[in-house]
Amino acid sequence: MATAKLGKLKRVNVRKAWEDEAQDFTPWLADNLSFLGAELGLELELEETEKAVGRYRADILALVPQTDERVLIENQLGRADLQHLGQVLAYLAGLEAKIVVWIAKGFLDEHLSAIRWLNEQTMDPFAFFAVKISAVQIGDSPLAPIFEVLERPNEWDRQIRVASRPGELSESGEFQREFWAHCLTRWKDPPKLKPNFALPHVRHKRVSGPELRVVMFVSSKNVGAYLGGKSDGEEKTRVRTRIEPYREPLREALKNANFLKGANADCRSVLRIDTRDRANWDQMADWLEETRQKYEHILRTGSDTGE
Repeated sequence: MATAKLGKLKRVNVRKAWEDEAQDFTPWLADNLSFLGAELGLELELEETEKAVGRYRADILALVPQTDERVLIENQLGRADLQHLGQVLAYLAGLEAKIVVWIAKGFLDEHLSAIRWLNEQTMDPFAFFAVKISAVQIGDSPLAPIFEVLERPNEWDRQIRVASRPGELSESGEFQREFWAHCLTRWKDPPKLKPNFALPHVRHKRVSGPELRVVMFVSSKNVGAYLGGKSDGEEKTRVRTRIEPYREPLREALKNANFLKGANADCRSVLRIDTRDRANWDQMADWLEETRQKYEHILRTGSDTGE
């Protein structure tokens, strides 16, 4: 068998990929948050760029759709500096962000120590990340971005590894684990749902025909469902193309539910309710099961008729 011709991967100056931080990198990242989200273990939706906070402007404000948590993203195409860290901390109160992502070309040890200290001194749901951005190329191929997470909360990694051991979950993780356990006792024919250990509020079931997943989630304010790709890191434009044929049938089938309009590229439906009140858990579980079945039926048949 002939040996395939292999190329050599080389790193290139990030300024070759994005000449200007504000004019090039921030708009690109705003349109490609899935690249960053895949490394963080989060689904990210753009809320706003250049968000005014007093006399400063935050680069990107995003949202974790399953929990409604705000994510503050601060970019630097140069090396990290403490001025930007100070700006990030100033933004927190004004924007009510819970997750902070500081992106730079490089970090000194004292910068990483500062992020580590913030993660050690704060508790869930606050999380701080230091992410190194670089660009690579093979031969004359298009440049490719590389996001390398240098610092993250200890609990973030631990929750991924031991989410099945309740004694080591955070308070919110314990609540979510108990809720999903309640659902399994409530549902007559429990489906084989796969957990996302990085996001314990999420359960999903894959539907093989259209290569989509029905994703169910619980947050402090609502439970809901939406369509996702084969993995959290799959490019959103490809996922949206596969979702499009099912949008109108789902809208019709879920017309009595809160089927979100506007930018609901993932066909999201939610039930707004106090999820911490256990008296509501039966209603929440029943709503999720009924909604999941509607999603699955339409993905398999392309129709909302039930036939």
